[in-house]
Amino acid sequence: MRKLIRSREVGAGEVEAVARRALEAAGAELNALTLPLFDPAPAYREGGPFGGVPFVVKDGGPFVRGVPFTLGSRALRGAVADADHDLMARFREAGLVALGQSTAPEFGLSFATEPVRYGPTRSPWDPARGVGGSSGGSAALVAAGAVPLAHANDAGGSIRIPASCCGLVGLKPSRGRTPCGPLAGEAAFGLQVEFAVTRTVRDTAALLDAVSGPSYGDKYPLPAPPVPYARVVRTDPGRLRIAVTTAAWTGTPVDPQVAAVTVDAGKVLEWIGHHVTEDAPRLDADDLVEATALGAFASGGALLREAPRMDRSLLEAVSRAVLAETEACTALGLMAAMDAQHRVTRAAGRFFAGYDLLVTPTLGALPAPHGTLDHDDPRHTVRSWLRELFAYGPFTAAFNVSGHPAVSLPLGQSREGLPVGVQLVAAQGREDLLLGVAAQLEQAVPWQDRRPPFTVG
Repeated sequence: MRKLIRSREVGAGEVEAVARRALEAAGAELNALTLPLFDPAPAYREGGPFGGVPFVVKDGGPFVRGVPFTLGSRALRGAVADADHDLMARFREAGLVALGQSTAPEFGLSFATEPVRYGPTRSPWDPARGVGGSSGGSAALVAAGAVPLAHANDAGGSIRIPASCCGLVGLKPSRGRTPCGPLAGEAAFGLQVEFAVTRTVRDTAALLDAVSGPSYGDKYPLPAPPVPYARVVRTDPGRLRIAVTTAAWTGTPVDPQVAAVTVDAGKVLEWIGHHVTEDAPRLDADDLVEATALGAFASGGALLREAPRMDRSLLEAVSRAVLAETEACTALGLMAAMDAQHRVTRAAGRFFAGYDLLVTPTLGALPAPHGTLDHDDPRHTVRSWLRELFAYGPFTAAFNVSGHPAVSLPLGQSREGLPVGVQLVAAQGREDLLLGVAAQLEQAVPWQDRRPPFTVG
């Protein structure tokens, strides 16, 4: 698209006009937008590497200066971003044209995008199924062809799980690779990472080149890679040591179709020439719950500080539990959760001393029917809710806790025609290995021609 604009075969205004029509159609069909489209679009640098390419931002604000946000909640009213998030500033500099805001679950605390405020976002593959969460609206719009990429963020799987549900590439970069901002990163104890969902490894690599690098003052900065990622995906990564597992650390069963796609991915990697072994980090399921609870309490703390007078009766039940348990959390409880985070991080770090990559399913099941994960169920505590999430998606949150980069690739489909994602994980800072091997898999098991039943145009 950028090549067409740069060569003047089409104008950026023409692309924007078509994208607006596509977004209107997809938004109406899939219930994937929270606001009317931005008119006009926020300013952007026309000469950037993505100059004129349309995209959408997630309702995970504050993100775009002057744009209202709700975090998917009925209780948040009248909130408007007074400044750009640091990543949004880089999106503008890269030339991306923000045209709308995509749906997300309340406060991003679910693996299903079904907030009471907006209703469920429907999958372009099957309208009775969900799109994952929390970046579900972004994934639905990209999968339907309304935009080629979209902003997303991930504190427990929120990029990778929607990517798996919608048949996309979803990279969660290493902690510190992209700007996190004061609320999204530091207040979430480093669990949340900002980036995007795309259709191809090429676009993921090019976008990471355009926006990577920490903000000034970020606690977890990483040095710039020696070679641009766009070049990495055209380079042989060499023969790597790769571990494959389909066993969930939570002990919950994995759908046989999902497991089979992961096993097949391991066979393809072996055929390519990598050394593949069945193995996995030794992680404790209770530690994962305790460590991930840090992210929930970070969200609760931010809300209690920034919106102390919100009407809690308008919150969904799990959100109310988050606020109540955040208020009740003691320093000793917080230290215990941080100790759990350190145990998970050390176990993952030891594992990657012996392997270059780990391959797992992204989800433990096929994309769930609407209502499977009920964020408004008053019986839940924070920890019981996390256990329910991890029964559905047991493989992703560990690497938010540890900070390792991970990507979901759309390597298979179920008998029902639903996308099945496979997760690749690498050592801290080794996005180059992830993207290099992802490009090999994309060539060996191409997915670009797959289109869901609902596709705009």
